[in-house]
Amino acid sequence: MPSVYIKTYGCQMNERDSEAVAAQLVAKGYTLAESEATADVILLNTCSVRDFAERKALNKMQNLTVEVARRNPNAIFGFMGCMAQSRGRGLIDRLPDVDLVLGTQKFHRAAEYIDDLLAGRREAVVDVEDEPKSEAAIREHLLNGNGKKSVSAFVSIMQGCNQYCTFCIVPYTRGAERSRTIEDIVSECQALAGAGVREVTLLGQIVTSYGKRDIPVRAGKSALVQLIEAVHEVEGIDRIRFTAPHPKGYGDDLLEAYGRLPKLVESAHLPVQSGSDRVLRLMHRGYTRKRFSEIVRQLRRVQPGMGITTDFIVGFPGETEADFEDTLSLVKELEFDQAYIFKYSERRDTPAATMPDPVPISAREERMQRLLSVVNEVGTRRYESLVGAQVEILVEGPSRRNAHRMTGRTRCNKIVVFDDSERHRGQVIEVRVTRVGSFTLYADPAIVNLH
Repeated sequence: MPSVYIKTYGCQMNERDSEAVAAQLVAKGYTLAESEATADVILLNTCSVRDFAERKALNKMQNLTVEVARRNPNAIFGFMGCMAQSRGRGLIDRLPDVDLVLGTQKFHRAAEYIDDLLAGRREAVVDVEDEPKSEAAIREHLLNGNGKKSVSAFVSIMQGCNQYCTFCIVPYTRGAERSRTIEDIVSECQALAGAGVREVTLLGQIVTSYGKRDIPVRAGKSALVQLIEAVHEVEGIDRIRFTAPHPKGYGDDLLEAYGRLPKLVESAHLPVQSGSDRVLRLMHRGYTRKRFSEIVRQLRRVQPGMGITTDFIVGFPGETEADFEDTLSLVKELEFDQAYIFKYSERRDTPAATMPDPVPISAREERMQRLLSVVNEVGTRRYESLVGAQVEILVEGPSRRNAHRMTGRTRCNKIVVFDDSERHRGQVIEVRVTRVGSFTLYADPAIVNLH
């Protein structure tokens, strides 16, 4: 059977979609190639959040269609995901050697279309149409590789976004919010637990909007909290995470759940984007700096050991030096464990793309570096506070940088590297932190306790 190579750009949703496509193809007999150089089918799962990601994927495909086709003139080339959705047939017009353009509601059609292309039943496929119920079609997982079992898994619980932040193209590429049923998600989690998975991360573009239009509030609990409670009952699942939320979705029921449900780990990725109320209004974020700060403090009251990470965009149109100083002061005030920082990137057809007073690219870069410096200083201090502490980790497998060491993740989502062997993969253990690296903890190989 042919071999396939999938390269993924962008977010965890894209990672999950790529995994499902790979699993579909493996189920039909395809093999997974280690690189594009040896593949018969090459798929790029694309991101449109920033212009750089689109240009990177386009340049990659342009090179591939020359290099790989020289070796294998019958190779199949395809774009999937957000850029495929937004550009459609224009991608084939630009790169005529591309055979497949698959939109964000069509991942489950990949195996069918690739079969047809390889068999010569189709010359090219462009499918970016909406498809009802596609949100429930991403279920397949690749849990085993080289005889090693996965202990954590992403579970897609919804698709789409209704927030329409002025800088973001996602509502246009992913469509309106569509949620799976609680029963369907629980069934998937049960199957994962049966395969040895111990931790699930519930995924959505705005995961805190899960089920808002389909699942009524019951006993004061939102649909998301009802879902977390249902997954909490799945035997074998020991840890539950979710991402990416919106600050507007943090109601009292969700805050309370962190203290009530032991499987819901002490970790929250809470994108703030800016520390300036004026910029937040321009972004159409729907909350103030004060409200965001209240949420962070409430989370830490419920769980003092809560790990909190965030996202920032610097250089948004109209952002002044005073606005940027507000962002710097927010980092110092709330002391995030880590933050992901992005320079504002104009996205066509979004309101921000035509806003007045664009920030020069040089200023965006300078602000990014200043913010990164403060984030690193604060984050390093928080990591160093854990030296000498005993922490619980779920052992995931060998470290990516050193196969002779093992790696695990704390409940508050910090990576821990320690000397050990495969025997503890998939186990929850307690280790003692001895030193810190760059947003990494290193632990004593002497295991304190084994669950």
